[in-house]
Amino acid sequence: MKKIVCFIAFAFLIISCQDKKDINTAKEIVENQISYATFGDSIAADGAISKEQMLEKFKTLKEGDTIDVKFSSKIEEVCQKKGCWMKLNLADDNSTFVKFKDYAFFVPKNAQEKEAIVNGKAFVSVESVDDLKHYAKDAGKSQEAIDSITEPKVRYSFMADGVLIVK
Repeated sequence: MKKIVCFIAFAFLIISCQDKKDINTAKEIVENQISYATFGDSIAADGAISKEQMLEKFKTLKEGDTIDVKFSSKIEEVCQKKGCWMKLNLADDNSTFVKFKDYAFFVPKNAQEKEAIVNGKAFVSVESVDDLKHYAKDAGKSQEAIDSITEPKVRYSFMADGVLIVK
């Protein structure tokens, strides 16, 4: 009888050690996975270039040029009325202004400071004073800040057909 009890105790000890190992392995897998919310077309996270690489591509564009690209960056600002546009950070204090293809989808208004991956067309545009004031108003800027806009601005622009935002 003693042998059976010792054998059962030893078996439980081995099984319990094995379970802990499996639990730790499962925990590591969950920590290494990134979960995204998808907006617009379904896109994959892989193959996205960095914000530094995107800035270099923007620097080579002239007004009227367009390139298809997917890149990742941090969201600096989101339209506070509907989430109908956002600004993504680029290297060297630059940013890109992102709109959504056919006005077909929006992003959450509280997505600021989250990491995002966007897929679509990059281009350089010249924004009129009226458009700049409209965007400033949508962003919740003060009337003084809106009134200070007096000149058109060359802008790195992006028309996204799909967006992933880290949950």
